[in-house]
Amino acid sequence: MRQFTYPDVGATDRPYPEELDGGWPEGYRGMAEAHVIDAADPAAAFLRLTHGILSWELHRGAGLTMTPDAPRAAPGGEVVSGFGVGRARIKAPCRVVWAREALLDNAGRAVPGQRAGFGYGTLKGHPVKGEEGFYAELTAAGKLIFTCSAYSVPANLLYAIGSPVTRLTQRYVLSRYVGAARNIAGR
Repeated sequence: MRQFTYPDVGATDRPYPEELDGGWPEGYRGMAEAHVIDAADPAAAFLRLTHGILSWELHRGAGLTMTPDAPRAAPGGEVVSGFGVGRARIKAPCRVVWAREALLDNAGRAVPGQRAGFGYGTLKGHPVKGEEGFYAELTAAGKLIFTCSAYSVPANLLYAIGSPVTRLTQRYVLSRYVGAARNIAGR
């Protein structure tokens, strides 16, 4: 099994109600961005979003190509995502560090006060070293929130020189994740 490219594996694994921002490993650039998703039935939308996150639909909906070794994110599973066009496509290999399914009550409805989703860490060939987490959250008050968190550093000098472009690309992809999350939850 290929090794992660960073030593601080697992810092995105933060069950509800743990804070999703801050507490990143020293020396990494961290971020967490949360977006409330309005839905007539937040519990049902939470289940749709959880499924979309765990089945790679969120990533595909954001415009990434995904080549996973399994149809659903699970610890130990590997995936190569791609962003760009043709020869300019950047491939980013990762391994799933943690995954959390939705908790259901006896009637099959989502239990308020939980997070589901997964986090993956970088493998050799990825442009950064670090980890990213994707979360669907159904708050205790029944509000649906999509959050993406990450901590990373450039993988090598070339990516360090291009880090302003990398940060802009990350912001762009994050905005695409948010749009995909809204679409998935709103079905």
